[in-house]
Amino acid sequence: MKKKLFSLLLAASMLTTVLAGCGNTAGGGNTPASPAASNNTADADAGNTDVDTPAPAAQGAGRVGVAMPTKDLQRWNQDGDNMKKLLEEAGYEVDLQYASNDIATQVSQIENMISSGCQVLVIAAIEGDSLGTVLEQAKENNIPVIAYDRLIMNSDAVTYYATFDNYMVGTKQGQYIEQQLNLANGDGPFNIELITGDPGDNNARFFFGGAMDVLQPYIDNGQLVVKSGQTDFATVATQGWSTENAQNRFDAIISANYADGTQLDAVLASNDSTAMGVTNSLEANYVANHDNWPIITGQDCDIANVKNMIAGKQAMSIFKDTRTLAAKTVEMVDAIMNGSEAPVNDKETYDNGTGIIPSYLCEPVFADINNYEELLIESGYYTADQLK
Repeated sequence: MKKKLFSLLLAASMLTTVLAGCGNTAGGGNTPASPAASNNTADADAGNTDVDTPAPAAQGAGRVGVAMPTKDLQRWNQDGDNMKKLLEEAGYEVDLQYASNDIATQVSQIENMISSGCQVLVIAAIEGDSLGTVLEQAKENNIPVIAYDRLIMNSDAVTYYATFDNYMVGTKQGQYIEQQLNLANGDGPFNIELITGDPGDNNARFFFGGAMDVLQPYIDNGQLVVKSGQTDFATVATQGWSTENAQNRFDAIISANYADGTQLDAVLASNDSTAMGVTNSLEANYVANHDNWPIITGQDCDIANVKNMIAGKQAMSIFKDTRTLAAKTVEMVDAIMNGSEAPVNDKETYDNGTGIIPSYLCEPVFADINNYEELLIESGYYTADQLK
C-alpha cells in the first residue's frame, strides 16, 4: 500500500516537475523503499550526533563556491556557516553566497563563482529546474557540482548529491502522529489537516509522500478525517515555505471547519516555518475555545519552534543536524580536490532526469519534549539559554 500510494504521487507530480529524492537507506527516488526506522516513535531515536571533520588539506588548496538559497530560514544560515567553517579549516578559500530566494540572483552568484576560479561548486538550489544554463558553464569549465540537500534537476553537470533522507522525514512525521493518536490500535476518528512546502522544491513531495504513505490508510478507513477536504499536494503546498502563506491558509481552514468548536486533533506540517504559520493561526482563531493543542509536526528544529515545543504548542520537529551534512559535504569536496571519487552511500536511487546521481545520504531523527535536551543541548547544537 505504501509503495503504491507514493508511486501514484510521483507519477502525478512528474507531469509538472521531475522529482528529487533524499534518503539514508533507499527511501526517496522514483520508487522509495520503506525506511528502516521503527514505527515506535516513543524511542529516543537520537542517532549519532558525532561529526567527523575531514583531515586538513594544504593551505591554498583551492577555492570552493557555496550557493545557499536564502537567509530567511534559520537552517540555511547554519548550513552555510558550518560548511564555510569546515572548508576553511580544511585549507580551502570559500565563496559563500545567499540568494534571497531569488533565482536570478542565485544564477548570477554561480556565474561569478565560475568566473572567479572556484574549482568545486556546492549548490542548494532555490528551485530544482532553475540552474540548467548556468551549470552548462560549470561543465564547460570542468567544475564538479555537488547538489546540496535539494537535487538539481535536468542537468548533466551535477556530479554528486548530499542530503538527508527526506522521504524518511515524512515517514517519521506520519509515524509520530500515528503513535500519538494510537491509530494502529484502532483509536479514532480524529480530525487532521495537512500542509507541506513549496511546490518548486522537489523535496516537498518526498516529505508529503512519506507522511501520507503512513497516514492515508487511516484517512481511507475513517480514523483520520480531513474536514477541509484538502489532501492533494497542489492544494496543501505552501509557496516559498512561507509562514505567512501557511497562516493565511489555516485562518481560512479554521474559519470554515473549526469555528463551531470542532476539535482539531493533528496537523501534518512538513517543516517549522509552515508549522509556525499553523501555530500563529491557532493562537489567533482557535485555542481560546479549546482545551488541547493539536499535535503539530515540523522539521529543522528552529529555535522559535523548539520554544513552542517546550511550551506545548508544537509536538515534534525533525532534527537534521546540519553539522553532519556539512562535514560529509566537505569530505566530498576534499576527495574531488584530491582527484578521488567522493564518498557516497547510494548509487541507485536518485535520477535527476539525466541519469543517476551518486549520493551521500544522512539519516534524520525527531526531537520532541522527551529528547530535545539530549539532541539539541547536550550535543552542543544549541545552548540552554538559546531555548529559554
